[in-house]
Amino acid sequence: MNELDVVGVRVEMPSNQPIVLLREVGGDRFLPIWIGPGEATAIAFAQQGMSPARPLTHDLFKDVLEAVGQELTEVRITDLRDGVFYAELVFASGVEVSARPSDAIALALRTGTPIYGSDAVLDDAGIAIPDEQEDEVEKFREFLDQISPEDFGTSNQ
Repeated sequence: MNELDVVGVRVEMPSNQPIVLLREVGGDRFLPIWIGPGEATAIAFAQQGMSPARPLTHDLFKDVLEAVGQELTEVRITDLRDGVFYAELVFASGVEVSARPSDAIALALRTGTPIYGSDAVLDDAGIAIPDEQEDEVEKFREFLDQISPEDFGTSNQ
């Protein structure tokens, strides 16, 4: 397993499909995962430190974990089958729960939990970006600084 950082979310054109971009810590691979608009908003909110007036599902789950004394220790992106990514939530008690990567990432950002990607997933779907192309990643980061959750076209209630 390789630790991953969340670079951010953006909308891929022309399909208008949101993606979350993860980066291998200490490596040169990036992992793009196509996600839904609701999850994109949840991840963007968490990255920007925004708290909606009413909790989103991921905020609620975090609050429930705290209320019952459970600690989320790891999020693992474990598999890629037929174009679909799979993830697991790993708790301090040893319990592992299957989850969509987008939900797992949104929860990890809220709880400060590390995210890991399996070697197989990074080998299959990771995109190596050498240091000399790092300026493209910097442009992407600048784009992320200017985008807001409202840009994903969803409303949160």
